[in-house]
Amino acid sequence: MPELKYKRVLIKISGEALAGEKKFGLDIDIIRSVCSVLKKCQEAGAEIGVVVGGGNFWRGVKDGGGKIERTRADHMGMMATAINALALADALEKMDVNVRVQTAVEMRAFAEPYVRLRACRHLEKGRVVIFGCGTGNPYFSTDTAAVLRGAEIDADVILLAKNIDGIYDDDPNKNPNARKFDKLSYDEMLARHLMAMDTTATSLSMDNDIPVLLFALKDPENIYRAIMGENVGTLVVRDEK
Repeated sequence: MPELKYKRVLIKISGEALAGEKKFGLDIDIIRSVCSVLKKCQEAGAEIGVVVGGGNFWRGVKDGGGKIERTRADHMGMMATAINALALADALEKMDVNVRVQTAVEMRAFAEPYVRLRACRHLEKGRVVIFGCGTGNPYFSTDTAAVLRGAEIDADVILLAKNIDGIYDDDPNKNPNARKFDKLSYDEMLARHLMAMDTTATSLSMDNDIPVLLFALKDPENIYRAIMGENVGTLVVRDEK
């Protein structure tokens, strides 16, 4: 069995990535392919926590557009993440993976309330833990929730599985000459205003010295490659100078 580079990981899966080409809702084939790789990682010995976004249904500040009060729009986004969390859990259970869903906002009919020690115990027992509803607070992104949960469960790395294959010095969709970074420091990311994740998430990962690896979910096997230490995406770490 190959040796893991990262034993305990927090994986952030964007909601948009779960929608696939439809750009909205759930693409069950994509969810199954992602969950198949999560199972592969678990069988290799990884302890897996997952934070899932909700952008395939609702993005609070963007979709609210000033027409819905910001706090309420963010609450709606939390509900969207809960839908995605339950979809991932269902797919994993159908693959005989032991899984628990914990939400930052209590909805006991569907999930456990988030309790850090309980989450860590689940991970120790080999269960995949899916965290829904972000941080449970408005004005915070699910990227920030991912770093927060990663810090709380003492994760070795935050894996940001998005719809882009790394961090660039410019928007690659607009600038074909945009350069992708293989490795980047937190300070440089903040200084350059690179918005691959929001500044709160970047600062929180920097303050807690948690490496962040951003890569594309288009090929779900990238999750396994990342855990095994292969060169995928962009790694954000403390400046070693």
